[in-house]
Amino acid sequence: MRKLITITLTCIFCIQSNAQEISDKWDLRKCVEYAVKNNISIKQADIQARITALQLKQNKLFQYPTTAFGTNGNLQLGRSIDPTTNQYTTSELISQSYSLQGSMPLYNWGRLKNSIAAAQLSAQAALADIEKTANDVSLTVANYYLNVLAAKQQIDIANVQVKQTNSQLDITKKKVNAGALPELNQVQLEAQLATDSSNLITAQSNYELNILSLKGALSLDAATPFEVVTPPLDKIPLESLLNLQPDVVYQLALNTQPLQKGDSLRIKAAEKTLAANKSALYPTLSANYAFASAFNNKALEPVGSTQILPPIGTVKVGSTDYNVFPLNPYTVYSYGKSGYFNQLNNNFSQSVGVSLSIPIFSNGQRRIAYEQSKLTLKNIQFQNQQDNLTLKNNIYTSYTNVVTSLQKYNASIRAVESAQKAYDFAQKRYENGLLSTYDLIVTQNSLTTAKLQQLANQYDYVFKIKLLEFYRGQGIKL
Repeated sequence: MRKLITITLTCIFCIQSNAQEISDKWDLRKCVEYAVKNNISIKQADIQARITALQLKQNKLFQYPTTAFGTNGNLQLGRSIDPTTNQYTTSELISQSYSLQGSMPLYNWGRLKNSIAAAQLSAQAALADIEKTANDVSLTVANYYLNVLAAKQQIDIANVQVKQTNSQLDITKKKVNAGALPELNQVQLEAQLATDSSNLITAQSNYELNILSLKGALSLDAATPFEVVTPPLDKIPLESLLNLQPDVVYQLALNTQPLQKGDSLRIKAAEKTLAANKSALYPTLSANYAFASAFNNKALEPVGSTQILPPIGTVKVGSTDYNVFPLNPYTVYSYGKSGYFNQLNNNFSQSVGVSLSIPIFSNGQRRIAYEQSKLTLKNIQFQNQQDNLTLKNNIYTSYTNVVTSLQKYNASIRAVESAQKAYDFAQKRYENGLLSTYDLIVTQNSLTTAKLQQLANQYDYVFKIKLLEFYRGQGIKL
């Protein structure tokens, strides 16, 4: 029962949590954070950064001594060398040997040091690549987010248009029924209502399509309920153009944009790699050590001894032979098979040494690696120059686009004001019977077109100036 209650409460909590998450509206900050957390390209960049970090760890470990343990067992037949005595034997024997050996670098002209520095710079560049990918994703999400907001505003405008046409149609119907207006006016307004309703459906469809595009940028399931927060467009903070001059923004971007930071780190890493490959052309000094022991099943060891005094000759005195004995007795040993661990202990050997390796000819591998590292460095330098030129061109283009979009937005504001006045006058004339329904519809459509164009220009201006703010290092925010 206790388990059942726990499972039930857990399920209720999960359902409530999921419902809360689904019901939450999505603002730009939440969209960007979700995209950065779930985007596949960012995950791939993160994996590459982890691989680079492992390469750095590997280079650091090269500084430490290497150690290897080995053992092997053999069945020796015929004439062979006894591994415990190093003498030839024709006996069949079983042997086993152990070895522990290794080495460590003493001096290699800074090769390890430069390799570690190159790996460390490459790891930092990989982190900059993650940041660049995240920035690219953020820009894409911000663009789709603004498209959704614009599509949502278009729905509102289309709704207002439908309501206005409905209101005019109701008034016209009453006048037609009273005989004050011809039935043609009613038919024209009904046709306009159908057009406005079609425009509303189109706006709703565009909104849904933009929502799907935004979900795709977020790597979010298309069936997930989704609603964006609509911030007041007029209250979105925008940087003054005086603070976004292209030459100033470019100088700031050189130090803040992750692509430029990554290029700078990669150049330094290539320089260290070049130095490391050059060091490989010179001799290296290293220390080595080894410990070893062996066993064979035919080895013998003393298991006992006796003292004997055998004659060493005879002496004849007169006609009698007398034995001659040594002054001291001899010790005679008896042998038995040597134990496994006794042999390992008795045969234990140690060695320590220093080795010098002088590269003379290695099929050109070291020299070619050195020359390749030179070309790699030049290629990265050229890539950095190209990236800087592209960045500068993008910033100047963005600034020009901001100026142009601001001018278009200001012009659209005046166009809406003029169209609104024209529509207000037309509405009054129509109510007084001084304007045909067709002319009223034309004036109303002109106002709608002007409003939609103003909205499009406003969102275009907001996104373009936000792009300049991004290059300036301010990030993406609404």
